[in-house]
Amino acid sequence: MTTAEKEFVDVLDAVKSIVPTLRENGQLAEQQRWIPDENLQLLDKAGVFRLVTERRHGGLDASIAQQCAVLAEIGRGCPSTAWVSTVWLASSWVARGHSAQAKEEIWSTPSVRVSGVFSPFPTATLTPVDGGYLLNGFWKFNTGCRGADWNGMSATLTLPDGTTEEMATIVPIGEFEFADDWNVSSVAATGSSTTTAKDIFVPAHRVQKLHVLLEGADSRSEPGKTDRNYSLGEFAVAQAVGTFIGIAKGALELFMERLPGRGIAYTAWTEQSKHPFTQIQVGTVSAKIAAAEGLSAGVNELVQRRADEGVELTALEKGKVRGDSAYAMQLAREAVEILYNASGATGIQLSVPLQRFHRDIQGLSLHGLGLLSTNMEIYGRAVLGLDADGAF
Repeated sequence: MTTAEKEFVDVLDAVKSIVPTLRENGQLAEQQRWIPDENLQLLDKAGVFRLVTERRHGGLDASIAQQCAVLAEIGRGCPSTAWVSTVWLASSWVARGHSAQAKEEIWSTPSVRVSGVFSPFPTATLTPVDGGYLLNGFWKFNTGCRGADWNGMSATLTLPDGTTEEMATIVPIGEFEFADDWNVSSVAATGSSTTTAKDIFVPAHRVQKLHVLLEGADSRSEPGKTDRNYSLGEFAVAQAVGTFIGIAKGALELFMERLPGRGIAYTAWTEQSKHPFTQIQVGTVSAKIAAAEGLSAGVNELVQRRADEGVELTALEKGKVRGDSAYAMQLAREAVEILYNASGATGIQLSVPLQRFHRDIQGLSLHGLGLLSTNMEIYGRAVLGLDADGAF
């Protein structure tokens, strides 16, 4: 085992050991609409926020499969904590496409949390000034902004000829304002508040053309280092699957914990586990989770192989990554639905974690980048030889 592999195993083992604590803190996280400090401290100590940091900056430079493995373990404990970790890791990876000077500032310490929003509907502008730009605008659904160190946001720059170009910025989180508007029925603890910028000065070295960060391989700032130069759309969707699989696994564990001694109300069945339908449900859930893991493994292998080769995914391969990833998320969601529906009326109590896992995965399934219908359309268009015709 190499040093890098040993370091990753240590992180994974540390995260596995804190799953019970993450799960225990779930109700508090939802009530306060943000992840408890204990969760963040445990994740930081485990090394989670060093996963995508380059080794030259003291990080682990984890592969996409390794990231998914860690996120799945976090998801077993707390869906909201897993989703925030997903976004922080993805946004940190995006930040690696910025200039060398910006990266030295961002990773002055290897354990860094980066939040960010790259919306297909621009809501912010950049205005050129001496030495850089003024950033103004707002961004909704800024997951993890309340606990981040840096904020990576997209904004529109008007060029001298009147045309516009989408840019990416990276700014210390303390320069933004946050609205107290995250009042939701699922993933409440992600603190995904609307974030506002008012005349924030951004030095030129922390502004990059957005397409450089979104594309992959040779388009990023260090074309010679291609082993982690994924395309953002495919990377973000594939990476998120880890969280979905973790939530499904956690839900199955929670269901099994409640099963001993449970009967089926208004029937003669005193042991739910002995009913054939319950057995079918548990078997179906297990198969759906295994199928999701299989799709995820195939996607991760393809994305990583192309990145290692320094070759951009073909249009059909991009479609496959999007379609297979979205379908894996769908399978995970269906698995949790089955378990929730099999939990009986007592399962609706807020003190029962399974109902929160159910609500959280339902909400996450509505995310635009992972939406099943959107990604299947992209996949189908690729199979038919048509242009993807969509953002990312």
